[in-house]
Amino acid sequence: MPRIALGLSYDGAPWLGWQTQPHRRTVQDRLESALAAFVGQPMATICAGRTDTGVHAAQQIVHLDTEVLRPEQAWVRGVNAHLPPSIAVRWAREVPADFHARFSARSRSYVYLLLDDPVRSPLWTGRAGWSFRPLDLEAMRTGAAHLLGEHDFSSFRSSECQAASPVRTMHELGIERRGRLVVFTLRANAFLHHMVRNIVGALVYVGQGRQPAGWMPALLAERNRTKAAPTFSPDGLYLTAVGYPGDYGLPSTDATDEIRLGR
Repeated sequence: MPRIALGLSYDGAPWLGWQTQPHRRTVQDRLESALAAFVGQPMATICAGRTDTGVHAAQQIVHLDTEVLRPEQAWVRGVNAHLPPSIAVRWAREVPADFHARFSARSRSYVYLLLDDPVRSPLWTGRAGWSFRPLDLEAMRTGAAHLLGEHDFSSFRSSECQAASPVRTMHELGIERRGRLVVFTLRANAFLHHMVRNIVGALVYVGQGRQPAGWMPALLAERNRTKAAPTFSPDGLYLTAVGYPGDYGLPSTDATDEIRLGR
């Protein structure tokens, strides 16, 4: 039975996250409904990383198994014909049977956009988080550097997280200013539930002067979610890349610069 990988983009604002729910107002439910309409039978999908309510994806990776044979471009055009404007299949590839959207992935990348402005902007509602207090980016970068490498990220883990281990390896955590936007770029082998939003929330506390940069390693050592800052808004969070071994033959799956540079 052929296995098909899909590259998916979506605006998370209208949807209650990725994972299927009884109310069926999720990205997975809407995608599987479109797939069923296209092939004429139910389709089950598995994604690289489940996103929460309001979180966006510039490059989500999904796989499915089907006996239906279609050209790759037919999967793109046919499924998109049944999807709303907020969700689109960008590409399709037939992949080896051992490919798994989640378990074959070696890294995930996210971008978080934060509006640094005394007054909120309606144009960025649902597209970026917001801090009305000025941010000290040098202090934030100093704090962020402590999170690089392998750590127990329990202090940045949701109480609802189902991961077997809180240990993750952070490969990159960049912070830069682009006009009124502060852009966070994060890449790790994997992320815990709410981990990115909890890291951003803690770094915003540092940037606002509510905590020193040295608070970040202290939080890691605490391994206690209650000691950290509140979970930050989902509005500015974008899944931008999922890294796989090159032998799967997938097209470029990195949209990090597309979001980071505002393209």
